Amino acid sequence: MADRSEYDAFVTAAWHRLLRTAYLLTRDWAVAEDLVQTALMKAWQAWPRIRDEHEAYVRKIIVNVHSSWWRRRWRRAELTTGSPPDRAQESDHMGQADEREFVWQALGRLPARQRAVVVLRFFEDMTEAQAAETLGCSVGTVKSQTSRALAKLRIDDSFAAAAARKG
Repeated sequence: MADRSEYDAFVTAAWHRLLRTAYLLTRDWAVAEDLVQTALMKAWQAWPRIRDEHEAYVRKIIVNVHSSWWRRRWRRAELTTGSPPDRAQESDHMGQADEREFVWQALGRLPARQRAVVVLRFFEDMTEAQAAETLGCSVGTVKSQTSRALAKLRIDDSFAAAAARKG
């Protein structure tokens, strides 16, 4: 039987980091919480086998479950809304809030796989090898998906700059 106190301590220590990763992948706090809870449930089942790689293992579960949920939703042809619902902003400087919203929208325009690579590489500060292991793909795939994502983000940024100059 797995050590419950060790698992509880891990969940307490890693919850916010795991939730941030899930949120960046899903762009929805409720779905992100469900995703982390599902991943933690699966991790508990494998807890004795995980050893010292707890957080990396759970991140891999998060990415895999998110991919399977995304594929299932895509097959059902659900449509998303054009913009996220209004939400309360934390007390922050307006410039930082605008920048966060811009990054948020830009991430949302990326395909799921490219978004996962960007989140893991730049928000979670993983190496290409770590991201490849988490995603279950080759380092070359991580490199190509990163390149495509950054190119798309640069195009979006140049369109935004052009629109700002016209407006």
